[in-house]
Amino acid sequence: MRNLLDVLRSKAALALVLLGGVFAACSSDDNNDSTPPTTPGGDKNDPKVEYIGNIAHSQGILFSEQTQLGNGDQNFVFTGKQTLKKGVYNMKGWVYIAEGAELTIEPGTIIKGDKETKAALIVERGGKIMAQGSQSEPIVFTSEQVAGGRKPGDWGGLIICGKARNNQGSSMKIEGGPRSEHGGENDDDSSGILSYVRIEFAGYPFEKDKEINGLTLGSVGRGTKLDHIQVSYSNDDSFEWFGGAVNSKYLVAFNGWDDDFDTDNGFSGHIQFGLIVRDPKLADVSRSNAFESDNAADGAEVSPFTRAMFSNITVIGPGTEKNRAAGFQNTTEYINGGSLYPNNGAGMGLFQSGMHIRRNSRLACYNSLFVGFPVGLILDGEKGNTVQVAKDGSLKLENIYFAGVDALGSDANKQLEDILGVYKNGKIEYDKTKPSYSSTFFSSIASNKVLAESELKLTVGKNDIGQNYIPQAGSPMLNTGSFSSIQSEFMMPVDYIGAFSGVNDTWLNDWTNFNPQSTNY
Repeated sequence: MRNLLDVLRSKAALALVLLGGVFAACSSDDNNDSTPPTTPGGDKNDPKVEYIGNIAHSQGILFSEQTQLGNGDQNFVFTGKQTLKKGVYNMKGWVYIAEGAELTIEPGTIIKGDKETKAALIVERGGKIMAQGSQSEPIVFTSEQVAGGRKPGDWGGLIICGKARNNQGSSMKIEGGPRSEHGGENDDDSSGILSYVRIEFAGYPFEKDKEINGLTLGSVGRGTKLDHIQVSYSNDDSFEWFGGAVNSKYLVAFNGWDDDFDTDNGFSGHIQFGLIVRDPKLADVSRSNAFESDNAADGAEVSPFTRAMFSNITVIGPGTEKNRAAGFQNTTEYINGGSLYPNNGAGMGLFQSGMHIRRNSRLACYNSLFVGFPVGLILDGEKGNTVQVAKDGSLKLENIYFAGVDALGSDANKQLEDILGVYKNGKIEYDKTKPSYSSTFFSSIASNKVLAESELKLTVGKNDIGQNYIPQAGSPMLNTGSFSSIQSEFMMPVDYIGAFSGVNDTWLNDWTNFNPQSTNY
């Protein structure tokens, strides 16, 4: 009997051991299922990656020994909170900062966008980027190509999406190809900080006519801090706002491809102190303007209306005295991209205007200078009722100086003559015996002026941008600024036209770069 009991006890013990092994195995399997796998082929120290569908997600953003943003997939979603220490990083694919995620970037950091994967950094609604650079240590997003080999469109660009209002609803898809939507009801929404930041050689065409801009802002709220931002050699627009209410100061658009400041879909932010400079060899097939403004693509009278307000902007166009002396002509033969032609499908074209306002926009601009464009102002009535908006006083252009323009105004896109054009039943009819309504409107405002470039008394400042742009003593731009019509708590009243108070103005100093092609990063 004792032997039999011993045998039974042994078998029971064995059964418990085996059963324990089964539970242990089950527990191990559960742990494996809940632990995201590492990226195949990645470094063992890379953060864990979980695939939802075919999209990689991770609470960490740095891979390849902490040197690369994104795991290398075309789409990568960052869901955590992380700080990029000052250093040099590469970025591959479209890196999304998801809702609830936050990426902080230390001053002096350099991020190089990968050309093959059309790298882009996309801040989604509810995500945040905290990129606070400094005057001596700006944060730089640039091309991975070597000095001397960089061109417009070497990588994607920077996109920020927020929860402020636009006039297309809360599910508006962002331009350029990414999945992200923008919009909401909170005009005070914050997407973080972008301050003392440069963005260079962005705008790779995702598809034909679907480029990411240098900086794209979709429904970004005024709780976001944007100042001291330079976009250089973008392969599309330098800055484009789709709805939103974010305010900005100290913006530079340098040698862009298409438009420089493009406002759409109910953008109502206030922008003060901006410099635009154009390369006479770079223009878009759609015709390049310094300002382009729409309320909606179809011209619909939908609210909130585009009521962007600008003041103290200096625009140096392609047709300056210096460029004309060097042979500038607004022709496809001359405007060929030169050594900067990217050969990536982006179409070359011609320059058009300092300001192209259309499709029911209610834009306002004050105390600003535009030099060297084929046309000064286009109030385009093809879609919507922009001309009536101007007549009703809902479009404000005061203390605007045009210099070196071939035609003061035009009433239609791609029309470079100053002749009256009236749209009837979708078709324009011209009267060559009368000036354009656009020029008549501009001239009807007493504070607006049309001058020769030499009358401006401009000079080169401490920062050599290749053109004269700073007013000297005796310039008509000094002591003539006015803020009597401006209602803005954000803007700072100053007494000058354009972005600069004179030769001692310092806001461009140290953080900007007007020769990024030759910089060794």
